[in-house]
Amino acid sequence: MIKRIGLVILTLLLLLVFSPVKAESDISVLDTSVTMDFPYSLAFNLEVESNADIVDARLHYQVDMMNYAQVVSEGWAEFTPATRVETSWVWDMRRASLPPGAKVTYWWTIKDADGDEFQTLPKVFCFEDDRYQWQSLTDGEITILWYNGDGEFASELMDACQEGLARLTQEFGAYLERPVTVYVYASSQELQGAMISPQEWTGGVAFTEFGIIAIGISPDSIDWGKGALVHELTHLVVHQIVFSPYGLLPVWLDEGLAMYNEGELSPQLRSRLEEAISEGNLLSVRSLCSPFSADPEKAYLSYAESYSLVEYLLDNYSGDNMLDLLTLIKQGSTYDEALIEAYGFDIAGLDTRWRESLVTSPVIVASEMKQSHSALIAGLSTLTVSAGVW
Repeated sequence: MIKRIGLVILTLLLLLVFSPVKAESDISVLDTSVTMDFPYSLAFNLEVESNADIVDARLHYQVDMMNYAQVVSEGWAEFTPATRVETSWVWDMRRASLPPGAKVTYWWTIKDADGDEFQTLPKVFCFEDDRYQWQSLTDGEITILWYNGDGEFASELMDACQEGLARLTQEFGAYLERPVTVYVYASSQELQGAMISPQEWTGGVAFTEFGIIAIGISPDSIDWGKGALVHELTHLVVHQIVFSPYGLLPVWLDEGLAMYNEGELSPQLRSRLEEAISEGNLLSVRSLCSPFSADPEKAYLSYAESYSLVEYLLDNYSGDNMLDLLTLIKQGSTYDEALIEAYGFDIAGLDTRWRESLVTSPVIVASEMKQSHSALIAGLSTLTVSAGVW
C-alpha cells in the first residue's frame, strides 16, 4: 500500500516536471521614458513588442505626498493593436497640477492578444522646474533650492527657517514630521510661471501634503522673504501635526500660528485691529473658523484677529494646551469639543476671554450674517494649498 502511494506521488512529480509549461512572456519592453513640458504636462512614453498583437498598455502611478490611504492611479494609452507599439499617456496639469519637485512613481502593465501580461519595474520621476539651474542647500529636514543670489543669500534663508522651527518647538513642542523642500524663485513673476493659472498677486505657496514650498524672493527682498518663508514653513509643520481625514483646521488657528511664528504683527494690521477694538467692530471667533472674506478690509482684520487670538492662547496658557488642541482636531473633535478639552472653554468662551483681554468695555460683535467668506485677499500674497487625493 505504501509502495503504491509512493508510486502515485512519483508519477505526479514527473508529470509536473515534464508537462509543457507556458514559457515566460513574449512581451519585450524596448523603452520607457518621461517627457516633461513644465509646468503644463508630463508624457509617459512606452515602446514595446511581442509575437502577438499588443492590445492593452496601462500606466500606474503614485504621487509622493501625504495621503490617508495608498492611492494608485491609472492612465490608459491609446493605440492601434500591433506586434510593435509606440504610445504614451499624457498627464495634463490643467486638470490636476503638481508643484515643482513633486515625485511620481510609475510603471506599466502590458497585455498581448495571446493573454501574456508583463509589468515593468517601478521608476521615479521628479517634476522639476527645468527652466533654471538650481543650487541646493540642506540642513536637517529642510532643503532650499535657488538660482538667483549667492550662498550667503541661501544660508540667511535657511537660518530663518531653522529659527522658525526652533520657536515652534519651544512654544508648543511642534516639529517637522517629514522633510521639506523650498523652491526660491527670483521674483513673484517667475514663481507664477511655475504655476497653472496663478493669481497675479501670488508671492508664495505652501503645498502642505507634498512638503513643498514655492516662493518668490530676490536678494533685495530678503527681509520680507525670511518672514514669508517662516510663515509658509509653519503652515507645513501645523498641517503635518493635524493630518488625518478629520483634521480640518479653523482658519484663524492655521493663519494665526503662521503669523505669530513669523514675528511681530505689522503696523498696518496692528492699526486695523486697534481700530476695530475702538469702534466695537471685531469679528467673532466663530466666523473666523471659515475662509476669510474677499473684502480687503475684513480680510486684513481677519488676519490681525487670528494673530491676536493665537497670541492670547500662547501668552496665557501653556504650549501643551496648544499641542493638545491640534491633536484633538486631528482625532476628529469639533472645534468646540477640542477647545473645551484642551482649555476648558468653547469657541464662545474663547471669544469672551480674548475680548476681555483686549478691552475692559463690552465690544459689539460684527454681524456674521453680513460677512462673506470666499477667498484669500489679494493684498496678502501667500497661499496655503491643501491638495486632494490623486
